[in-house]
Amino acid sequence: MRLFTLRIVGLLLFALLTACSSYKNIPYFQDLNRTAPSKEDITNFSPLKIQPGDILGIHVNSLNPEASALFNYNMNRMAGPSNEFFYNNPVVGFLVDVNGEINLPLIGTVKVSGLTTTEIQNNLTAQLVTFLKKPVINVRILNFRVSVLGDVQNPNVYTVQNERITITDALSLAGDLNITAMRNNVLLIREIDGSREYYPIDLTSKKLMESPYFYLRNNDVLYVQPDKSKFATVNRGYQNANLVFSAVSALSILLTIFLR
Repeated sequence: MRLFTLRIVGLLLFALLTACSSYKNIPYFQDLNRTAPSKEDITNFSPLKIQPGDILGIHVNSLNPEASALFNYNMNRMAGPSNEFFYNNPVVGFLVDVNGEINLPLIGTVKVSGLTTTEIQNNLTAQLVTFLKKPVINVRILNFRVSVLGDVQNPNVYTVQNERITITDALSLAGDLNITAMRNNVLLIREIDGSREYYPIDLTSKKLMESPYFYLRNNDVLYVQPDKSKFATVNRGYQNANLVFSAVSALSILLTIFLR
């Protein structure tokens, strides 16, 4: 009887230790000082550079509305009452071809690959002063999207309006990671200049926020690998509940034995 009791106690302790060990892998940014406010400069952000395959929304305003309308034909087809871009319908924008160029009315072919949207705005403004009076140009990427796959609440391809999107932003769009996700082994897949690159991401360390990969690029893919415990339960949402139930059951057995 004593041997049986010791085995039960051993199993209970093992379950509790496993729970504690698993919890250590759950919190984000574990090495961040949480006892006092802190501040650090952002040095790892660089403006997005346009690549072939991007679709640009270009909107032109000037003191010559009739002349501006020629450049805004595509955008007017997708603009609402507030003149906002509808990012879910990017086919009416200007596609950057394989040579990194777009074709605009009157101006003709314009090289945009390798430039930021601000640089494109400045270049177009300089060229349009020939045709328009005091032109004001707004350039946005219409098909900026990131894919979030794996052990998250809502895996999907997300189209975003903000070109300054972080890994944590993308995971928030996906409803955050499941409890069974491996937070220290997330994979970032990125295409740059005709090549595909792979970067391991550790969400448990604050060093992620200092990484050059913290800010996402167009068409980035985030893959969240599930932990082995994912396959140990039928319903991942009840994993912790099952552990508690097992512990309570073991305690009940012990109480039954000792109260005899």
